[in-house]
Amino acid sequence: MIASLPSLVSRLRLRQLRLLIALDEHGSLHKAAEQVAITQPGATKALNEIESAFGTRLFTRTSQGLEPNDLGRCAIRYARLIHSDLAHLREEMLGILQGQGGRISVGIIMGAVPMLVSSLARLRLTQPELSVEIVEDTSARLLGLIDQGRLDLAICRTSVSPRPQAYDCQVLNQEQLRVVANPRHPLAQAESLQLAQLEGYGWIIYPANMPMRLVLEREFSEAGLEFPRFPLETASTFTTLMLLQQDPQLIALMPEEVADAAARMGVLVSLPLHMRSRSEPYSLVTRQGVQLSPSARLLWDTLQDAD
Repeated sequence: MIASLPSLVSRLRLRQLRLLIALDEHGSLHKAAEQVAITQPGATKALNEIESAFGTRLFTRTSQGLEPNDLGRCAIRYARLIHSDLAHLREEMLGILQGQGGRISVGIIMGAVPMLVSSLARLRLTQPELSVEIVEDTSARLLGLIDQGRLDLAICRTSVSPRPQAYDCQVLNQEQLRVVANPRHPLAQAESLQLAQLEGYGWIIYPANMPMRLVLEREFSEAGLEFPRFPLETASTFTTLMLLQQDPQLIALMPEEVADAAARMGVLVSLPLHMRSRSEPYSLVTRQGVQLSPSARLLWDTLQDAD
């Protein structure tokens, strides 16, 4: 049985986690011991203590060395995350002490990417040493990362959460939507379109129960049309762009600001279809009651000014 969390917290040490990472990189106890600057007997003892702390074997001993099993690979993955988080902690503390720089982890949904990019450009003019991690994903996954403390803030929608009251929010923008396609799409030069004219084409859509998917479902329902059969489903902006580039017959629903940016680059065109439905507004989101770091507060203020 895997040990309890209090037991793991009291027994595991950072050097032991470094040893796990070194063992993964070298597969040899001798080389791993050299990397973390301990003796081989010391490394053997440390590995035994790690496995004892977890209450299970993490490595298989072979003639070629040590091979992590499924539990070992899981432990190594989280050891890397803890090591990375500690490096980020040090980086942020240095920024605070120096009165500049620092580190921010921010989550973003596709429609808010242009706003974030513009705000970061302005912020970095005064904070050139600022380090920013940007995670683009769905609202549900971003809220999960906020819950875990892996994001300082996010621009997303809390309505997808079963407990939206767990977050502090500041509404930013009402998202306008566009139907987009490859510039070589047969209807790219049309002056006006009805949804029924797009019914026979392939669609790229968001996964079920996501706000943009719900908007599209509502549009088809109100038009008395069957929702597209056999669509391509993705929440990835890049995947959507690549699919549209590869197949000029495909169409997709996309936030207006993203569609306009892609049009300026000559990658996509917006089709002249009026969307009666709108997606719900997105917001600046943090965990309820959590005080932002100085760097994250600067980004929060800059994003609000951009609204």
